[in-house]
Amino acid sequence: MRPASLFAYPAATICLIFAASATPLSDIIKAFDIHQLPLLSNPLADMPSDDSVSTGVIISDVIGKTQAIAIFSGLTRDIDPVSGRLDDASQNATVLAPDNSAMKKLERKPWEDAEDYDTFGAEAYRGQDGEDRAHKNLRRFVEKHIVPESPWAEGKKVKTLNGNEVWWETKDGKKKV
Repeated sequence: MRPASLFAYPAATICLIFAASATPLSDIIKAFDIHQLPLLSNPLADMPSDDSVSTGVIISDVIGKTQAIAIFSGLTRDIDPVSGRLDDASQNATVLAPDNSAMKKLERKPWEDAEDYDTFGAEAYRGQDGEDRAHKNLRRFVEKHIVPESPWAEGKKVKTLNGNEVWWETKDGKKKV
């Protein structure tokens, strides 16, 4: 099996979206300052760690309006458990969203798996079984990019919704997953 797709991107093409439903809207807007492209502004900045009341801002609303990650954002809507989580203001999450250029550079589409082609050939995604395989692969891809925690402390190892263990740290002044 291939390594987690999250780590298949060149470091310069990953956008990290850090959103917490309990975070004031002004802090979320600062975290998505798209005027600082090519990457979204420092998403792992010091976010409040208190248990303040939700502002009602949901992650899906924020990522849905962020053009730099429109491709990945669209995929999140196709996976019910993920879209449900991102639509729920009571569930905090960190979304590790590859930007559009990283998505376009993928060797295969997010729903494709080399093992499926090895096993089933060119017909791997035809028919109901193929559609089911593609959906399973897409779900795995998207869930690898969702951390069910926010705020997420530096160095803290957490599992993505897919079960991959990830953490972030600061190296050479840059935050890296």
